[in-house]
Amino acid sequence: MTAPLVEMRDMVKSFGGIKAVDHVTIDLYPGEVVGVLGHNGAGKSVLMKMLSGALRRDGGEIYINGEKAEINNPRDARDYQIETIYQYLALADNLDAASNLFLGRELMNPTGFLDDAQMEAETRKILARLNPNFRRFHTPVSGLSGGQRQSVAIARAVYFNAKILIMDEPTAALGVQETQMVAELIEQLKSEGIGILLIDHDIHQVKMLCDRANVMKNGQLVGTVKVDEVTEDDMLGMIIAGKCPPNAIPGPGALQNA
Repeated sequence: MTAPLVEMRDMVKSFGGIKAVDHVTIDLYPGEVVGVLGHNGAGKSVLMKMLSGALRRDGGEIYINGEKAEINNPRDARDYQIETIYQYLALADNLDAASNLFLGRELMNPTGFLDDAQMEAETRKILARLNPNFRRFHTPVSGLSGGQRQSVAIARAVYFNAKILIMDEPTAALGVQETQMVAELIEQLKSEGIGILLIDHDIHQVKMLCDRANVMKNGQLVGTVKVDEVTEDDMLGMIIAGKCPPNAIPGPGALQNA
């Protein structure tokens, strides 16, 4: 059996006396999309921020490809080929796709000047792979649609060799066509063996985009399900009541039947 791409074991994070993440264990395999689902305050974003290096964990261990990883800041995470695509995309609105792709990591020509032609060529190449319909290479990203902006953010992560993507509500505030564009992007990433952890509270999107889902409540893992084996109502019961359906793998936060 191949080692998971990511394994987070027994993760703990407290703020004051509150355990935001309380001994949570999840994993992710190559070419898989795993949802991390729950109400606001369930702990899903805090859990992912420990993987991305945005927060230091209080306890627990992270393994990447079966080997123990030390992730204490975002640079460490990047060294392990982990990239995060935030809900409010961290793009510079006044710059075009290529300038955003290489922001802070610009390509230079031998004379020491910015190599705009090479950066545009690389941007065209990666976006042709991810979103063949992308045409607006010279438009500032403020003029792009939500799905096109997602394409640029994902292209930036993948260009710099991300193997693990954390996506925070990637379809929030997108229309039907735009959501479909993101779904197709995710399918393309899966086919390339990239693992995706998808933070969301929209059950319908998780059912549509994910292979498995981890449901959290009050900082604990309620359980893990294969999304095609459960209904949306099953998942809703896990989120609201902590009630696991029969084919779920229950976690410490599952409601114990008397």
